[in-house]
Amino acid sequence: MKISKKVTSDKWQVTRKGRAANPAAGHVPSVTSRGFTMVEIAICLAIIGVALVAIIGVLPIGMRTQRDNREETVINQDATVFLEAIRNGARGLNDLTNYVYAITNYQTLYNPKANPTVTLGWTSRASSILTNGQNIIGLLSTPEFTDVKFVPLANITGISYYSNHVVAYVRSLSGPAVEKPPQNNDIVVGDSFGYRILCVNAPVARDTNALALDLPYGIYDKQLAASLRELRLTFLWPQLPNGGLGAGRQTFRTLVAGQMTQVFTNGQWLYFYQPQSFTNVVTAL
Repeated sequence: MKISKKVTSDKWQVTRKGRAANPAAGHVPSVTSRGFTMVEIAICLAIIGVALVAIIGVLPIGMRTQRDNREETVINQDATVFLEAIRNGARGLNDLTNYVYAITNYQTLYNPKANPTVTLGWTSRASSILTNGQNIIGLLSTPEFTDVKFVPLANITGISYYSNHVVAYVRSLSGPAVEKPPQNNDIVVGDSFGYRILCVNAPVARDTNALALDLPYGIYDKQLAASLRELRLTFLWPQLPNGGLGAGRQTFRTLVAGQMTQVFTNGQWLYFYQPQSFTNVVTAL
């Protein structure tokens, strides 16, 4: 294609060299094409196969990582609810009855003059005790050490006492809405994510030598013993259909200041933190 000369003041004449293809006259442009050989196809399939094997091998790892992250997120969210409810001595939260389906406590009597013997263990699976959030929080707040009259203890040196091992069986509060109440399909509910909570309400660590002294000595340690406790919630997950547990473990700890009160309901002692009130050791101990 070439511009030969200017035809007018603003137009140019365009000419083209060579003869245009004319199919009617038998002038058809020559086009050369070729396909893939079997060797090339085999090589391509081999490359694709290697890539697919690598992708398929990584896919289960990614799915397990996603599942673990989702379960840890649920545990962190639920732990906040239980920690705040227990440390504040909540008397409501009746929605917990939809998720906490069992609480067990195995008590061991320790006698300084004899070998420790397991004397009592109860399982709160009956609807008579897990009927409202107050009872659930009261059971989860059970002190680690109580005397023979089930009064919370701060010092167990040289006396007989009960050691409590409290475990709650819970279906997750967080998670997919399809698994949550009012879902009444046993298969869906049974397949939902669940875990156990090991609840430890322990007296804060102190100088036991000072605790053994009579007043007015050791007042500071006695004040701590009476008005400060450590709350530890250990989450173990997932709860498996066969009754076993997975490998998930995480412990949440906090210090709770205040007294503890106890209430006897339906044959069980319930305990509640009272963060707004404190004990005067001079008159209480």
